[in-house]
Amino acid sequence: MPPLKKVCIVGAGAIGGWLGAAYARAGCSVSLLARSATLAALQENGLVLLSGDRREVHPVRASDQAAELGPQDLVVVAVKGPALGAVVGQVAALLHPATIVLTAMNGVPWWFLHQFGGALSGRRLESIDPDGRIAAAISPDRVVGGVVHASCSVDAPGVVRHGFGNRIILGQPAGGAEGRSAAVAAPLAAGGIDAPVTADIQREIWFKLWGNMTMNPVSAITGADSHQILDDDLVREFSSRVMIEAKAIGERLGIPIEQQPADRHAVTRKLGKFRTSMLQDVQAGKPVELDALVSAVRELGELTGVATPFTDALLGIARLHARVRGLYP
Repeated sequence: MPPLKKVCIVGAGAIGGWLGAAYARAGCSVSLLARSATLAALQENGLVLLSGDRREVHPVRASDQAAELGPQDLVVVAVKGPALGAVVGQVAALLHPATIVLTAMNGVPWWFLHQFGGALSGRRLESIDPDGRIAAAISPDRVVGGVVHASCSVDAPGVVRHGFGNRIILGQPAGGAEGRSAAVAAPLAAGGIDAPVTADIQREIWFKLWGNMTMNPVSAITGADSHQILDDDLVREFSSRVMIEAKAIGERLGIPIEQQPADRHAVTRKLGKFRTSMLQDVQAGKPVELDALVSAVRELGELTGVATPFTDALLGIARLHARVRGLYP
């Protein structure tokens, strides 16, 4: 597969900016699909990445119209779940027959069961892509999945701050370590990001989700930081019960998790005190990505025959909390 030369980032936020800077560092021609203040900042100042005391500025093309940017070798989809439906209509203008699409998103993606094997292989998840519009716009056959292990934030429009972690695990829905995944990984590695390729990207997605699916909505509902959640015995136990349900679903899917909830809580505590991304979204009045993190788990429970009473309770309360604030349909 030829090297990637033209890269477009859809979602010029924290993770999109971090990845865009790496591709620019590797010599790719980087463009960003953006809007409003972010678009203006990118056009005037370029993409700015802050990391420790280092400040990088990368000249980029930016537009709110995909047709102006034209077909790309790689399209990086780094929007949050609630925003995906609004941007997929523009993605077609960024594609040529061999364009690869890298998804760098939280939770369960629309292509999760594509060529997955077993009874659920190819099943569309209603909670993620109810009318099939996302899969129709972005064929899973183009996709490389990305599981991000990095902390990034937006200091100002077009200005991204990289904190800790510098890794994205890559893999194709149907497995295999060559082809698309290797092509995506090579410039990321050249640009300074650790980008290993796995033949089982669904396992990596599920393992990261296993912690995010409780900490995020619990924090969004309560306003608590990570340490406050873990320090409350009842809340920690509730979160563990949700995780045990997800663990059982993973076993039915063929992606077992060897850890116990207490092991994951210990890992989370070592990250230090932090506010989750969903809590930050609630505080900023932004839509919350409950479907990719919780609704999809509940649906997979139904499909695999695993009862999910604790997951149901978490989803119901988090959904109502968000609906009252106009942050969930």
